[in-house]
Amino acid sequence: MSETQAAKTPKKPIPHGVPDPKQFMHPVLLRNIGNWKYHDRPRPGVLHHVAKSGDEVWTVRAGTQRQMDVWTIRKLCDIADQYGDSYMRFTIRSNVEMTVADPNKVEPLIKALEENGFPVGGTGNSMSMVAHTQGWLHCDIPGTDASGVVKSLMDALYDEFKNEELPNRLHLSTSCCEINCGGQADIAVIVQHTKPPKINHDLVANVCERPAVVARCPVAAIRPALVNGKPSLEVDEKKCVCCGACFPPCPPMQINDPVHTKLAVWVGGKNSNARGRPTFMKMVAAGLPNNPPRWPEVTEVVLKIVRAYKEDGRPWERVADWIDRIGWPRFFERTGLTFTKYLIDDYKHARQSLNASTHVRF
Repeated sequence: MSETQAAKTPKKPIPHGVPDPKQFMHPVLLRNIGNWKYHDRPRPGVLHHVAKSGDEVWTVRAGTQRQMDVWTIRKLCDIADQYGDSYMRFTIRSNVEMTVADPNKVEPLIKALEENGFPVGGTGNSMSMVAHTQGWLHCDIPGTDASGVVKSLMDALYDEFKNEELPNRLHLSTSCCEINCGGQADIAVIVQHTKPPKINHDLVANVCERPAVVARCPVAAIRPALVNGKPSLEVDEKKCVCCGACFPPCPPMQINDPVHTKLAVWVGGKNSNARGRPTFMKMVAAGLPNNPPRWPEVTEVVLKIVRAYKEDGRPWERVADWIDRIGWPRFFERTGLTFTKYLIDDYKHARQSLNASTHVRF
């Protein structure tokens, strides 16, 4: 094969690794990689990039509902084609970003997005879209509907997404179980099981691989047992921390409960090390009702924290930095939350678990 023929032959896609992003980038961005003079924000939701070559490009960021149907995705593509330059991408927090090289296209693009229900914002010192897990729609082990909790929170915090009035970035997350999805966030809503699993002993032998279930328990609270003449499992309830890790490999160990599955709110987690080291989250509210479809109790607690942070935080302080400065007693005073015995971290294996990390040693 000649060099000319080889150049015309399409390159086969690489079936592993990170996809090449350059093929989807706006030509102005691609042309100026590593050659930027400065970046600024003309208004909330709009990023302005100026290259040393003199090129300028604008990125408009809007919020989405994350779990989107085909109609919604096609609607976004139509907006990008009609009002933008046909270049669109999704961020890790499910914001949609459309890039244009003509400043006259920015305002029509913003108007089209907002008229179709996609609020423009989420830049600078504002609240980003809430990162969340699948919930009842897609997941097989949820204790709550993370998507529903997010809808409730975003309705209440809509203005904090649209405007840049917070001390710094504010990241929220929700998790519909305790063990699979989730991550560090300034404020996080996480499921809290309060009772050990109820075991259907008639199904365990046919459905579960018992050694795998025993190995899955982080506190060695599960052991094999013989119940009614059938191989099964039993739980030492004194050891059980109600994490739910046994439920995915063994559905007969049902841990979800309409009454005893609660929600908890955690604060102060962040992955970045800007102006301060990465931090773990701390629980500040426990036993909140798992109360669909609007979860008013959870929303009220999150609103109290956001309002106190907005009022008392200093410029550039993340939630963790704010709490470090004022102290935990004053945090509970400012937010009006009640400190209870259920917020004390008494997990005795935490030292061993944290020492297994490459980042933490004590």
